Amino acid sequence: MENWDEVRTAFQVARMGTVSGAADALGVHHATVIRHIDALEGRLGVKLFQRHARGYTPTEAGQDLLRVAQSTDEQFQQLSSRIKGQGSEVSGELVVTSLINFSPLLVPAIASFQTAHPEVTVRYLTDDRVFRLEYGEAHVALRAGPKPDEPDNVVQSFMKAYVALYASQSYVETHGRPTTSEELLEHRFVGPDNIDNRAPFFRWMKENIPRERVVFRAGDSRVIERAVMDGVGIGFVAERVAEVDENLVEIMPSLEDWVSDTWLVTHVDLHRTAKVQAFLKHLKAYVAERGLA
Repeated sequence: MENWDEVRTAFQVARMGTVSGAADALGVHHATVIRHIDALEGRLGVKLFQRHARGYTPTEAGQDLLRVAQSTDEQFQQLSSRIKGQGSEVSGELVVTSLINFSPLLVPAIASFQTAHPEVTVRYLTDDRVFRLEYGEAHVALRAGPKPDEPDNVVQSFMKAYVALYASQSYVETHGRPTTSEELLEHRFVGPDNIDNRAPFFRWMKENIPRERVVFRAGDSRVIERAVMDGVGIGFVAERVAEVDENLVEIMPSLEDWVSDTWLVTHVDLHRTAKVQAFLKHLKAYVAERGLA
């Protein structure tokens, strides 16, 4: 990019949502902000913002550019801190992402991390899609399944994720507890709405449980676990969740094929930043102290 000042201006407009807010953050006149945005859009040949009465909203093209700008801005800040001898400071914004079913683990871990580092603001994003670290969408990603192989990412083995088949006490009292494979097939199940869900335990369900026996289907793992807890049917629940819920009865213990590997993924450009390293160290210690590693 020929003019970083224009990109930096666009970044601040996206952050603040208004020209005046960006101007205050940059210490420039609002006319300079408008000139930078117009010049950048003209150079790129696309609209980066939708103008409206309450401010500026990034377009899809604007969001792509600004993800890169945010990552670059953070790298400049980190370089500045190292040059000034302040590279050990743990502060600023940290973006962490995972599937929603890891939230019972990550939320308390993040809370204890912020107790130790109150200057850090954490954004915890949960989605089925894979966040693109090279675009600055996240600093740390917790992923499950095969080892990620993106060339610019640093991938570390984290922990095993175990699930088993459970039912609620009320379900067992009403429908009984199956003790054989044949009896299991006569029961009601809770499972994913997407029959091609990639989770290894849901692949097992697809191959071994008739689809018509899956009487409650959902796209969110939290809904599936809630349905099992409320007695709708038999379903998969994380062992770490079931251990603290006396209402759940184990129907079938975890099989080796159901176990998922999990990975901590960071982008090589931000891997060595103080806040990322501090969080990785804290998270590893958190799971080790609880015997989850």
